[in-house]
Amino acid sequence: MSLHTAQQSNRQLNQLPFDPELAPGARNAVRVCLRVQPGEKVTVITDQVSLEIAAALVRELDQLGNPYQAWVLEDVAPRPLSDFPQAIADDLESSQVSIFAVQAQTNELKSRMQMTDIVNRRHIRHAHMVNINRQIMLEGMRADFQKVDRLSAKVVERVRAAKQIRATTPSGTNLIADMNPNYRWVKTSGIISTEKWGNLPGGEIFTTPGEVNGTFVIDGVVGDYLCAKFGDLKATPLTIRVKQNRLVDAESSNRELRDDFWAYTHTDENSDRVGEFAIGTNIELKDVIGQILQDEKYPGVHIAFGNPYGAHTGAEWFSATHIDVVGRKFDIWADEEQIMSNGKFLIEA
Repeated sequence: MSLHTAQQSNRQLNQLPFDPELAPGARNAVRVCLRVQPGEKVTVITDQVSLEIAAALVRELDQLGNPYQAWVLEDVAPRPLSDFPQAIADDLESSQVSIFAVQAQTNELKSRMQMTDIVNRRHIRHAHMVNINRQIMLEGMRADFQKVDRLSAKVVERVRAAKQIRATTPSGTNLIADMNPNYRWVKTSGIISTEKWGNLPGGEIFTTPGEVNGTFVIDGVVGDYLCAKFGDLKATPLTIRVKQNRLVDAESSNRELRDDFWAYTHTDENSDRVGEFAIGTNIELKDVIGQILQDEKYPGVHIAFGNPYGAHTGAEWFSATHIDVVGRKFDIWADEEQIMSNGKFLIEA
């Protein structure tokens, strides 16, 4: 039944017309970011909302002549997913490359973690395109990822040597992050390897910090499913305070935003703990658009509360949640060296 479903999905995506404007981003994903090689098998996972984008991606695979198996989530299991569907998990076991182009639904993070567990174990080159949409395909996915990769490599070299990173913004962010030399910095610039699956569009470097203290004015976006609900926070920022790596206060004129964020960051014992300290490096992005998949790559600092992606950073603790927070127009210092001024890198790509 499941293989039959997948074969139907292949046919459906093969025959589905799509806007040719989606083609450059799809070509970038398949040929530049994933570097799909002749003969490699690809698993393509999508949903009803993202079918047109999946059709553009599948067209690239057809043109390259690669074997692939496409899956439309709603054909396999009820949404929101309580667990990652076994039929797709089985298919992933025989693939070298995978693409996940899906709109996130509430409480599906566990199923995505089950998927990335397979990706990590099998060293699959995996493009994670959660909440991909037309705007992102036309903006972030058209970036020159080779250029983004060169800049990311230079920035990560600077911060790996730093003991402390300081970040400020005109809106009131003043954050100090002390680094833990035992935790690794990871580069996810859009060029995806077997070492680390990557979000697309790419363009960030991240680690688990030793300890973060200070104020973060979130005048960009918050992540996970709260992003779709609240969008761009420029008009109603959320101001948070972090003490010894824990969230201690959150204030906003939008009470619902504050309450939802507070509830999310108090799901389990580590949901309020800073698990990620990151710098966006996609210099092709001009502003925050209200979509976390792209906005966390916007040049500047973002942090995330919850899961520290310990398999990659070396952090030894865990959380079942992970929520990013993004601001605008950062000044950033790595120890004494200023590496960003008013949202612009002082390092050449």
